Amino acid sequence: MEGTEFTMKKSSLFSISALAAVAALTLAGCAADTATETTEAASETAVEATAGRACVILPDADSGTRWEPGDRPALEKALTAAGYEVDIQNAQSDTAKFATIADQQLSKGCGVMLLVDYQGAGISVAEKAKAQGIPVIAYDRPIAGADYYVSFDNEVVGAMQGQMIVDGLAAAGKDIATASIIYSSGDPADGNAAMFLNGALSVLDAAGASAAFTMEGTWDGTKAGTLFEQAFTAVSGKVDAVLAPNDNNAASIIAILDKNGLTVPVSGQDASIAGLQNVLLGKQYATVYKPFTIEAEAGAAMAISILKGEVPATNKTLEDGTPFLALDPISVGADQVKDVVAAGDATVEALCTADVAAACAKYGIN
Repeated sequence: MEGTEFTMKKSSLFSISALAAVAALTLAGCAADTATETTEAASETAVEATAGRACVILPDADSGTRWEPGDRPALEKALTAAGYEVDIQNAQSDTAKFATIADQQLSKGCGVMLLVDYQGAGISVAEKAKAQGIPVIAYDRPIAGADYYVSFDNEVVGAMQGQMIVDGLAAAGKDIATASIIYSSGDPADGNAAMFLNGALSVLDAAGASAAFTMEGTWDGTKAGTLFEQAFTAVSGKVDAVLAPNDNNAASIIAILDKNGLTVPVSGQDASIAGLQNVLLGKQYATVYKPFTIEAEAGAAMAISILKGEVPATNKTLEDGTPFLALDPISVGADQVKDVVAAGDATVEALCTADVAAACAKYGIN
């Protein structure tokens, strides 16, 4: 009897132990399933977060440039308002830093990259991004291998610059066929520079103009001044007009013309304060106004479309087949400077300094 009770007790203990073991295994299995589900959910959340993240690299933060005071806040505002995370960094005019920033951003994950190229640094970044399946928008400057390009229509910008020279010479009573015109252009490493020049030449060639001297291409204003001094010497000081690629270069060129007592038609672009002042003073025939707010809104809209899984709207195609959203630039002569002020892209205080005050009053800027 005692043996039987012992056997029954022993069996009961084994049964309880077995049930406990089964329960433990069941609970462990549930815990494992729960852990797996949690890990998968976390992974999916991370992917979703990455897919909703826009990575932006700006090229420089030099004093007077548009990127930090203009494009950065405009892009950030538009993207965050749409509910997306934004990582905007600046390469500070350093190709190595451009690459480092890109690597850091890609390691954290990006749903789209919007890049302003700096001396070709964007090409390898675009390759890395696309290898990870991340779409790339070339912003303002074309980048070989980018999926999309958004900018003002560069050839139209150039055509406007060429027309400034044609109209300026006509206003001065000069025969364009015999006029001594110095041609300059932007840095050949910038894909926009060739488009600006091609647009200008399309107008100048058609009008019968030719270059008395062609300068080396650069965006560096100081270097442009040195190159123009060399050109000025080469043509023995006979200059009837200067095709300048932007206001920065134009300012250095105008300083040398001033030194030599000359005022001739000079082109430009960017509607910078210095450029607008030179236009008002009659030292620069006109400038091309490209409101950065319009470009930033267009770039942000394109990025948002991609983040939503949509195909962005474009209206042109580059020669390499890249879909291009081309925006309309505006030619600004002295009579139109007030429109730039009205749009909020120049202030009366910055523009109408002592030496420009009379010109501001003349053209209704107050």
